[in-house]
Amino acid sequence: MYKKGRAWIELDMENLKHNIEEFRRVLPPYCALMPAVKANAYGHGAVPVAQALQNEGVDAFCVASAAEGIELRQSGIQGEILVLGYTHPAEFDDLIAYDLIQTVIDGNYAQEMQDDGRRFTVHVGIDTGMHRIGERWENIEEIVRIFRLPNLNVTGVFSHLCVSDGNSAQEQSYTIEQIHHFEYVIEELHRQGFHHFKCHLQGSYGILNYSECCFDYARAGIALYGIYSTKNDRTKASVDLKPVLSLKTRVESVKTLYHGEGAGYGLTYSADGNRKIAALSIGYADGVPRELSNCGYVLCNGKIAPVAGRICMDQMLVDVTEIETVEAGDEAVLIGKSGDLEIQAEEMAHWAGTISNEIVSRLGERLERVAEGE
Repeated sequence: MYKKGRAWIELDMENLKHNIEEFRRVLPPYCALMPAVKANAYGHGAVPVAQALQNEGVDAFCVASAAEGIELRQSGIQGEILVLGYTHPAEFDDLIAYDLIQTVIDGNYAQEMQDDGRRFTVHVGIDTGMHRIGERWENIEEIVRIFRLPNLNVTGVFSHLCVSDGNSAQEQSYTIEQIHHFEYVIEELHRQGFHHFKCHLQGSYGILNYSECCFDYARAGIALYGIYSTKNDRTKASVDLKPVLSLKTRVESVKTLYHGEGAGYGLTYSADGNRKIAALSIGYADGVPRELSNCGYVLCNGKIAPVAGRICMDQMLVDVTEIETVEAGDEAVLIGKSGDLEIQAEEMAHWAGTISNEIVSRLGERLERVAEGE
């Protein structure tokens, strides 16, 4: 099958390698990368990304579910794979069969795993202030009890920073407080005689804003792919990150829309004169936000083509009146470069009123992932 026929994602693997080196440059030598390849590697494609990371010496990965971990194992990924989220007891067989590390959500979950009767390798989640999952940092007795459960092989503890991307004094103070809470738990575990476990706390912004506070692993996520959550993000670390992903599609047809005619569902676009309209073979089922209806633009032949009308399930319309040569089969760029122009994922997220993490992680399965530069 031709992979660039309808709509597709191009992955610049040289940029991914570059970003790996940039993260390694700002992290101390003892802190290893544990990239987050959950949600299909933030829409990039978990298998090709994990394979590229493994080729660059990465041997620890984070996923959201056991199913995501199984996909990596079946694709030949070695090393540690940590399931960050909940795994139902009915899936405990998979944890053992595919050598996955399970997060201990809290003390009750730990007991459920203990009562299963088999031995599991786990990392214990510590709630230092996110208040999502993990045993609260103050409950040190319960955390110690989890460590002592004979059926749990505890090889790590971790927490998650919830405002490490913020620049306000309040956000920075809260982050420092979370770091101190995490350090307290580690010190107490050492005092109780537990020493042989790995620690990790930082995600992308924890690395880029608090690189001086490192542990054994750093869970690089969205920024590893050369993307910031918003176009206004600023970080303390000076890094040169390059986007890995480009989102492209084909022009299906080009036609004239006469003055006063409407186009698309609801006829929300109306021609203010004779206009040239192109239909593109991509839509919200592929992950293009419907919020981009009559908002934002794509790039065709190195020029801007504004979105015209509502985003459809499988198609969208753009106004190509100002572009002289556009015809069926031409390439249109939604994220990436065309000529001297570029649309970043952060820009699309801004138009849609969301963050780039959501934009790329929702890119659909029917988009072919094409790795370039391998």
